[in-house]
Amino acid sequence: SLAPVWNDIPVGKVRLTVEGLDADGNVTGISGQRDFLRDFPFHGPYNSNVRPYAEAAKMAALYIHGLPAIQHWMDSATPDMTYRHNTYACKIIGSTIQLECLIARILPRHRDEALQIARNAARFLMEQSRPEGAPLAYFPPTYYSNLISSSREENQGKAMTMEACFVGNAFLDLYDITGEDTYLKQAVRIADTYKSLQAPDGSMPIKVDYLTGEPVNGCKAMLTPVMELFSRLEDQYGIADFRDNLERAAGWMDSVAMASFDMTAQFEDMTVLNQKPYQNLTECASAPYASWLLNRGDITDRMLDDAADLIRFSEDQFVCWDVLPDPDGIRTMSTPSVYEQYGYRMPIDHSSAVVAKAMMDLYEVTGDELALAKAKALVDNLTVVQNPLNGQIPTSLDLRSGAKDKGRGFWTNCTYASITALLRMEDIMEHR
Repeated sequence: SLAPVWNDIPVGKVRLTVEGLDADGNVTGISGQRDFLRDFPFHGPYNSNVRPYAEAAKMAALYIHGLPAIQHWMDSATPDMTYRHNTYACKIIGSTIQLECLIARILPRHRDEALQIARNAARFLMEQSRPEGAPLAYFPPTYYSNLISSSREENQGKAMTMEACFVGNAFLDLYDITGEDTYLKQAVRIADTYKSLQAPDGSMPIKVDYLTGEPVNGCKAMLTPVMELFSRLEDQYGIADFRDNLERAAGWMDSVAMASFDMTAQFEDMTVLNQKPYQNLTECASAPYASWLLNRGDITDRMLDDAADLIRFSEDQFVCWDVLPDPDGIRTMSTPSVYEQYGYRMPIDHSSAVVAKAMMDLYEVTGDELALAKAKALVDNLTVVQNPLNGQIPTSLDLRSGAKDKGRGFWTNCTYASITALLRMEDIMEHR
């Protein structure tokens, strides 16, 4: 163990040499050598927020709202596929609805437009959903059309199980602001289908055939998204039909996912075929699960300890508090930021948002000022990277130039996560 000397090792590139010793302490030879990075710990203060959090959130929301592919929904109930990420129908179009519902609440001047967009996007998802009686009844497609990852053979006719949760929450948001029962009923129908997908041990498959519902392999889903949906239906609308399913899902997460710490990634643009345990971990599984534990009304000391461990894991494996400069003396990432997953080691705004939210949850439950300072550093950086002229928060926070920068992908769901993190920080700081 390097623990006795770890705090004395400077940040930077390190060569570890292991020497064999005889009984008298004399070196008998070198057992091995390894070069590695002694990474940066948290060392605030960092750049503070460059504008108020609520202002940054509104700017980012209006940037999305004004995009041609979003405005397209004003007069159409089919997506504009020039925005290629609409191919991930559940995630991107579901997030579009959520974002427009948020705009209708916090930016009343744009309410009518936002609701028109949200209703047409919801109509599309409902029309594309599997029919009543199908194994995936009322689930919209994970993959729509034939673009980007939807074109891969392994994804054609398949569905990522947890992705319909985006849509269930989107319909609930739309119900909240319109009061139209159609959307509440559709969300409940989606939740009903999750009941049928759940195994006796509480687990659900990570990916299934969209027509038959048959799992593509034995890999299990991280269940926080569906646990949040079940919880919301009961806590906010008094629908207790899913209490047993929630308890079994929570039991599986505790006894299997938490016990093993195999926080498996479940991204629709990454393969889950032939995936080995611990092969592709992600804070997008660990941090939201920590938040779910911390927001339980009946939180126990053990849940609190587990949540703290999940946040430590998220920070240790994925948070990048700083980065060494390249040979030109330039740091090639905007830090502090958070890598998305082992399989895509890229700093992503969504990842910063979900880890910051977990840290904010820990602060609100325990009063841990260090947790809040870390959350603030991550959220503040979202305002630093935000384009001050148009409000865009980039999805990836790496330095790019020329054609590489022009090809940078942009994900609506990621911006939505950043917006909600900004608004959460605004609320916390306002009430301190």
